[in-house]
Amino acid sequence: MDERWAIGPEDGGGATLVALHPDGQPAGEIRHEPDLVAAVASRPHVTRWVWRSSAEIYPRLLAAGVRVERCYDLENTEGLLLGHEGRLGEPRSAAAAWARLSGAPVPPDPPMRAVVPGEQSSLFDIPAEPIAFQALLRVYADQLRRHDLAEHPDRMRLLTASESSAMLIAAEMDRAGLPWSAQAHRDVLSELLGERFGGTGEPRRLTELADEISAAFGHRVRPELPADVLKAFKQAGHQLKSTRRWELETIDHPAVAPLVEYKKLYRIYTANGWSWLNDWVHDGRFRPGFVPGGTVSGRWITNGGGGLQIPKVIRRAVVADPGWRLVVADASQLEPRVLAAISRDRALMEVSSDAGDLYKAVSDQAFSGDRAQAKLAVLGAIYGQTSGDGLKNLAMLRKRFPQAVAYVDDAARAGEEGRLVRTYLGRTCPPTGHPLDAALLEGPPADVPATDPRHARARGRFTRNFVVQGSAADWALLLLAALRQALTPLKAELVFFQHDEVIVHCPADEAEQVADAIQQASNLAGTLTFGPTPTNFAFTTATVESYADAK
Repeated sequence: MDERWAIGPEDGGGATLVALHPDGQPAGEIRHEPDLVAAVASRPHVTRWVWRSSAEIYPRLLAAGVRVERCYDLENTEGLLLGHEGRLGEPRSAAAAWARLSGAPVPPDPPMRAVVPGEQSSLFDIPAEPIAFQALLRVYADQLRRHDLAEHPDRMRLLTASESSAMLIAAEMDRAGLPWSAQAHRDVLSELLGERFGGTGEPRRLTELADEISAAFGHRVRPELPADVLKAFKQAGHQLKSTRRWELETIDHPAVAPLVEYKKLYRIYTANGWSWLNDWVHDGRFRPGFVPGGTVSGRWITNGGGGLQIPKVIRRAVVADPGWRLVVADASQLEPRVLAAISRDRALMEVSSDAGDLYKAVSDQAFSGDRAQAKLAVLGAIYGQTSGDGLKNLAMLRKRFPQAVAYVDDAARAGEEGRLVRTYLGRTCPPTGHPLDAALLEGPPADVPATDPRHARARGRFTRNFVVQGSAADWALLLLAALRQALTPLKAELVFFQHDEVIVHCPADEAEQVADAIQQASNLAGTLTFGPTPTNFAFTTATVESYADAK
């Protein structure tokens, strides 16, 4: 039985709460209890808690050792429903939702605070416009009604439920933290950058490379300043538009090699150097502040420490505790498999039913065994490479997998025409002309009028990928929810997630069971998200002591 209770915090640590009927109406009297944590802990029979924001309540519960099975996050759901209604970006707080419902002025959302180094996450202390408990109940009932108005109500309910679950998972991952060896990190930095000079603190290797670069130009150049580098190359007879590696390597100049090396090491020094280590790693853990659905496509972000941009060389510092292991699982060629599932292309589902190399299977079907060409064709269809060789590859792909190509073509056309485009479960792209929409388009420059056809083409490229990448994010939510449930009886902890990769930290004797649980959760997520399909959402799994050993 799905027993739901709504709960809201009170000043002084107490709580207001009430049991709910399936339609969101109170099923009993509203209660006031002196301790929010005790109010939840004393009701283990509750299967789903309805609250304003998981960030407001759940970390307090976790700190007291109280874990809940399911929740309904009002504010997260409001954002998804607004997006589906073509209103993405409007304030999504409970106070804003109540203002819209009651006809009052709509307050702006409070800004998201960056995670403070050394704390679990200051997301857990978001200032919020106060909202009465009765108003919260009205907002919840109205949201249930709005689900029924969605294009596919059952899918929309699954999306909001799974993203509410993701809010719990994010809080649990931040509490667990990613295991991190500060000593291993320092060893990597010393190996790459050398010792730091006293006074300036600059690493020896960067200083040496800067001297090499200046010597190559014949005068002092500051390699960390792109404008200084471009000016030096111009004086040397090379007109460059940027200091990107691919552009630097098109010219013949003795400064290129040390400059490329400098840029690589400088990035590590500034993004993951000694200062980063001191700020972000505490008690052997890195806690970046995971944010589910942080992008319009549903992909997660982190709110501090660059948690999803850990360089491969720095992964040597991600080390399991003694006697424990990291189970690192990578979804194999996820987006093409998602395309097979959402398009229901029989031929593509057939080649994606095997856990092996999908691109090789596609090449055998349509590209005379040329895997490289097949991969370019599939990714070109998803990401919008539809000119030049991409156009020829797309024509070959269309001949063998017509429904799959038609699916992304239709999404691109809808985007070009300014229509809303949705993922399989119902996450919706920004409406045309919206500031978020404009920021996503990487085609025309900002000064090109919105009526220029280049804007439409850029939007089409985005929506072509959105339906695939966003549906992959839908699937990932259900994967995590199923995996969280499977890990409940174990000591294992989910500690990291990005796009199509999961890391579980577990005792060594649980590793095999965890690896099996990940694949089973993947299979279940595929069925729950897309319905019955032969597509195999396979994982490549490695059990290691260091994250670096998984690649």
